[in-house]
Amino acid sequence: MNHSAKIVVMSIITGIAGLMFSFSPAGISIEENIGLDLLFKLRGERKVPPNVAIIGMDERSCVDLNLPLQFNKWPRSLHTRLISYLTAQEASVIIFDINFAGSVSKSVDQEFAQMIQKAGNVVLYEHLQKKHSPLQDGTGTINGILNIEERVPPLEILAQSAAALAPFPLPKVPVKVSQCWAFKTGAGDIPTLPVVAFQFFTLDAYPDFIRTIKHFNSDLAMKLPGSKTEIIGEKTTRELIITLRNEFLKNPVISNQMPVSIEGSLPPSGMVKNEQKMVQSLINMYRLSDSFYLNFYGPPGTIPTVSYAQVLWQENQRETGQKPINFKNKAVFIGHSDQVVPNKKDGFYTVFSQSSGIDISGVEMAATAFANFEENMPIRIISPAVRAAIIVICGVILVVICHFLRPGFVILSILVMGSLYSTFILYRFTFYGHWYPLVIPLFFQPVLAFLGTAAWKYADIRKDRQDVRRALGYYLPDNLADQLVKNISKNKETRQIIHGTCLFTDAGQYTTMSEAMDPQTLHRFMNEYYKILFEQVKKHRGIVINVVGDAMLAIWAKNYSDDNFKYDACAAALDISKASFEFIDYKENIRFPTRIGLHHGDIMMGDVGAGDHYEFRPTGDIVNTASRLEGLNKYLGTNILVAAQVIDQVTGFVTRDVGRFYLVGKSKAVRVHELVCRMENATDRQRLICKLFSKALQAYQNQAWEDAIDYFNRTIRIAGQDGPSLFYLKQIEKRRRLPGDEIHDDGIRMEQK
Repeated sequence: MNHSAKIVVMSIITGIAGLMFSFSPAGISIEENIGLDLLFKLRGERKVPPNVAIIGMDERSCVDLNLPLQFNKWPRSLHTRLISYLTAQEASVIIFDINFAGSVSKSVDQEFAQMIQKAGNVVLYEHLQKKHSPLQDGTGTINGILNIEERVPPLEILAQSAAALAPFPLPKVPVKVSQCWAFKTGAGDIPTLPVVAFQFFTLDAYPDFIRTIKHFNSDLAMKLPGSKTEIIGEKTTRELIITLRNEFLKNPVISNQMPVSIEGSLPPSGMVKNEQKMVQSLINMYRLSDSFYLNFYGPPGTIPTVSYAQVLWQENQRETGQKPINFKNKAVFIGHSDQVVPNKKDGFYTVFSQSSGIDISGVEMAATAFANFEENMPIRIISPAVRAAIIVICGVILVVICHFLRPGFVILSILVMGSLYSTFILYRFTFYGHWYPLVIPLFFQPVLAFLGTAAWKYADIRKDRQDVRRALGYYLPDNLADQLVKNISKNKETRQIIHGTCLFTDAGQYTTMSEAMDPQTLHRFMNEYYKILFEQVKKHRGIVINVVGDAMLAIWAKNYSDDNFKYDACAAALDISKASFEFIDYKENIRFPTRIGLHHGDIMMGDVGAGDHYEFRPTGDIVNTASRLEGLNKYLGTNILVAAQVIDQVTGFVTRDVGRFYLVGKSKAVRVHELVCRMENATDRQRLICKLFSKALQAYQNQAWEDAIDYFNRTIRIAGQDGPSLFYLKQIEKRRRLPGDEIHDDGIRMEQK
């Protein structure tokens, strides 16, 4: 494949991988929880539209007015006074985010209802309650449960007096709130509190809104109230909003054209700029999905909030001549707005929740959604087509950079590209509320492109080396060809100390068998034998270093200590033992059991040789001891022996301590264990044998010869033929003939390999 084709293929891979991840649930979650959060934090606090305010029912008001901390138990006469004051101040719409359920006092409730009706612009909160209803077929059989959300309006007299009712459902902590319902699907697509509030807020622009609709759909305009006075009333308001919503969903072409007509060449006659903005904001509100992403303005308290007590104090001081708080033409939200800490009832965890645990209150969330409608700037996700195009283009650019530049310049170029892209999307986010993908093009795709390109280049280099190696293999010995390809020229340049485990194997009966076989048959047989050994080493992440005759040396090593290597080496030893025992050459009817020794520690890796012949292999005491342990199997009648260092800190295997041995040529004793089996494969018989042998060995080390003989014999009776027990019985016979002062320790000195 030529260079250009590789770039195209890598670009396609990077682009497709980015697209798949971007549109997957995991990718969407990452973009929301990391990308969107990062955009908000980079942008910081944003200016709040002037026509929204909050009157907070807070703890300060409870103290100043001597009221209970349960805000729903405040006297409704206070709310009557508040509405009267706000009406005098010419507030545009008054929204109570308070559940007025139940009657407190009939006269007070009636007075409150009269004030609500007199104001004509009061929107009350209604509660949504989850209800589980059984699904039945025609025979009455229950086939499932239907989960619905049922509206629970406030006190009837208040509900009848209100201009409109609306719920405001939001998830609670620990879920982070990023979105808000505009229309609640589970309750019949009813509009939520911010939608209803904004519809009332734009009453002055309603005639222009109707004219705009009539321009595109006269039949729809005929179904709607003709004037703003006809809208007021809970039923009328809800029907108006639901009718408009359904029409916008059924006719997306019309809803997409309407904003263009307002901004473009066909504005309805007589529409002033402010009314034009309101109409367009209304249209865009109805075009939203059922839920939308909130464009937060900043930390809790960013939206102007006035204490409830302060407003009532101002209402009492109207005669003092002091400048009152200005609520004229504003949407005023009333509700619990303390800076809420976790576990309080009305706090919601958002991107701007503070490290101290302070969350945004429910009423501020509602005011935020309303303000987003007013300035026509909720967070809008870019279209899937644009999103896909950005990811594909980023993938192509990244692959080209990684292919043509050096690693240092690649990183610099990616940083520059990322900075430019981040600046662009932050600008669009700040001034237009457009949400472009951030995490995937800036973090996921650069890593994918860099690693993918590096892997491809490495594969090319490796292929070139393999081609050279194959060519040299026709003329040179394998080891020498490998050294030339790896460019190993000086011993000191390739020597290094590593930490690892050596595994040494040797096949029983090899000498006798090699004498009886012709070279060709022996060659075929040994190839089949080594094939099963190599498979087990490779399966457990080991490296075969050398093969001589019937012996194999494999290592598991790194430049730092790793207990996982010891586990892998033990697992490989067990699998090799099992595979070699099961291996049989049916042509020759020969079994080939294998003895194995393992040791762990520091190993010297480097060139061994002189003149023009070198081999790259491990050397040192660890390798030598592994070989000696393999040979010790012949005397103990075992298959796998390991030094104590191998099983130190390693679990998952059944082993038994078989004693301390001075191996041939060694001055220090080695604690040796037999590797029996994996823990999950151990039988009760094997566990009992290990337990009895442990007691026998302890008695032997304490020179309690009679007890040792008894335990060793019991072990043999259960095992049938236990090599280590037979070995120690012979040792006891020798030691009992020695004077006590000649028995220096319990270590056994081996005189032969």
